[in-house]
Amino acid sequence: MNWINNVVRPKIRSFLTTKREVPDNLWRTCPVTGNMVFHKDLEANQFVFPGSDYHERVSAVDRMKMLFDAGVYEKVPVPGAATDPLKFRDGRRYPDRLRDAKSATELDDAVVVGEGLLDGQNVVAAAQDFRFMAGSLGMAAGEAIIAGMLRAVERKTPFILFAASGGARMQEGIMSLMQMPRTTIAVQALRDAKLPYIVVLTDPTTGGVTASYAMLGDVHIAEPGALICFAGPRVIQQTIREQLPEGFQRSEYLLEHGMIDMVVHRHKLRATIARVCRLLMKPALDKAEREKAPAAPKRMNGKAYAKADAVAPNERIEDPAASQNEAESVVEAEPVTEAERFEPKRTGTKAQKSEKAAEQTQAQPPKSDA
Repeated sequence: MNWINNVVRPKIRSFLTTKREVPDNLWRTCPVTGNMVFHKDLEANQFVFPGSDYHERVSAVDRMKMLFDAGVYEKVPVPGAATDPLKFRDGRRYPDRLRDAKSATELDDAVVVGEGLLDGQNVVAAAQDFRFMAGSLGMAAGEAIIAGMLRAVERKTPFILFAASGGARMQEGIMSLMQMPRTTIAVQALRDAKLPYIVVLTDPTTGGVTASYAMLGDVHIAEPGALICFAGPRVIQQTIREQLPEGFQRSEYLLEHGMIDMVVHRHKLRATIARVCRLLMKPALDKAEREKAPAAPKRMNGKAYAKADAVAPNERIEDPAASQNEAESVVEAEPVTEAERFEPKRTGTKAQKSEKAAEQTQAQPPKSDA
């Protein structure tokens, strides 16, 4: 009977008393209202909490799916970069931090670059993922952004950037800061090619990213309530020792002070970006269509004509008024000799006045000095 007490009864007791483990991420709590929302419902609402309209942070992959038609896009290949050029170590080794970030996000680095269709038009887009070491700008992230901009120049398409970063990556030191001028040069390549560069500022966009490519766009769009700054409000308040105004450095505050162009709700963001791209690309598309279209023949009085200088003597010119069936209907070019050419006389009030003035001057006698 020992096997019943030692094996069977504990098994039965474990089936009756053991609770099923529930994943922690099934329910999300709204930071504004405190209400709990099922994660599937929140994802279907584009990660916007109903009721409060609070915009939760979105991963780079989800950004791409929400932007492109049917969520389909192709990743743009990105050149590799050195992993730990400075052999940096603080509390942990830098390669260990990178390995943990890659494992948690399933990304190679903080930036994802893709190309596809946006409302039927080709675009290239890049999105920063704040989950990957706070979306910090390192050598790999800089290479990804530059590769995306150069692909847009190659394909002659608009470039769209979703910025979400805490700034430069301190573990890479000066190598990280060098990405600021490098990305600025890539932005200039877009301007030289006359291609739109649209920046979407999300929560948060701070530090060296704000000080470089994130504020060099042709159009700056921000999500509601996004923190956009170089130094954070807490640092500024501790430095100047004064109380900051409410909503300081938030997207609505920056819109009122002219730093950004518009604040757009996430539900309307895709349609707004598509409309801006189509508007800015219209001159280039019209120019391309004009270059492809064949040159229309010159017309006089509604009919095509040939230049007289280009017609050789005794050359036959087809009459454009003749029907297609009357192929023999032609007009003979009659050459004109130099003797038969004439100069038309000047007519009009001004010509007559000038002739009379010349006649009166000749008819008057010269004045004597005496």
